[in-house]
Amino acid sequence: MIVLATVVVTLAAALHIAIFFMESVAWTRPTVWKRFGVASQEAADTTRPMAYNQGFYNLFLAIGAIIGLILYGVGQHIAGLALIIFTTACMIGAAVVLTTTGRGYLRPAFIQGILPLIGLVLLLIGIANGES
Repeated sequence: MIVLATVVVTLAAALHIAIFFMESVAWTRPTVWKRFGVASQEAADTTRPMAYNQGFYNLFLAIGAIIGLILYGVGQHIAGLALIIFTTACMIGAAVVLTTTGRGYLRPAFIQGILPLIGLVLLLIGIANGES
């Protein structure tokens, strides 16, 4: 389970890096802002500073998960698990908060939250089964 969990958590981190790129680097491209439901180029330009900041939150969560995976992989299990659990829980929490924004955000919340949720569940099952 732990090996499968690390694969899924890696995918969750990769997704959050992609979200970082869209929000912090490519936000004003029409293909990106339309994906996020922004109404116009003017609105994308106006919301760019907010998206830029939000993108970095996603990047920092991804970096935390990756560092946790690396620490776990080199034998620093407690520190690695702590980071993995914290970052995936934050990713899941952000997805839950996104669902409170409105019905139109249910799909993005699912996309953002399903990989960290699966990774965290698999990790906890592995820990409960005594894997390390």
